[in-house]
Amino acid sequence: MTYLPDPATFSRRDDQRRAGPTRFLATGSQTRGDFGLFEMTLDPGGTGPGPHLHRTFSESFHVLEGELAVLTGDRWTTASAGDLIYVPRSSVHGFRAAGPDVGARFLILFTPGTPREDYFEGLLELLAEGRTPSTAEIDAFALRHDQLNLRD
Repeated sequence: MTYLPDPATFSRRDDQRRAGPTRFLATGSQTRGDFGLFEMTLDPGGTGPGPHLHRTFSESFHVLEGELAVLTGDRWTTASAGDLIYVPRSSVHGFRAAGPDVGARFLILFTPGTPREDYFEGLLELLAEGRTPSTAEIDAFALRHDQLNLRD
């Protein structure tokens, strides 16, 4: 008997799902759980999540365009095009646009390939139609997706 490995997976741009400013280049289900790779765009002055951590996966950010402010621990650092930031499991982090006049386009790599698309899509549903969920509701939702939101 001959062993044949699984075939390669192609993620064609026209078939990639989106959730607002996030495009799912490769989901964990497409990579057999090895990794997830998303592309995100933040408008100038745009915000991302505040301080939080993940216990079961690491996160890396690769800036393609613009500048991204990244919180690591208790320090904000500006990353520019070409920079990569690696955030190990259980490390406090967050991100936002680096300033009111600068945005960013960047990749987010999740390892292993946890289904983070469920978080991004679910968050948009929580905020749909101008709804303003409570902080407790957002935190409980995030926690179901291995995101422990921290408060200053």
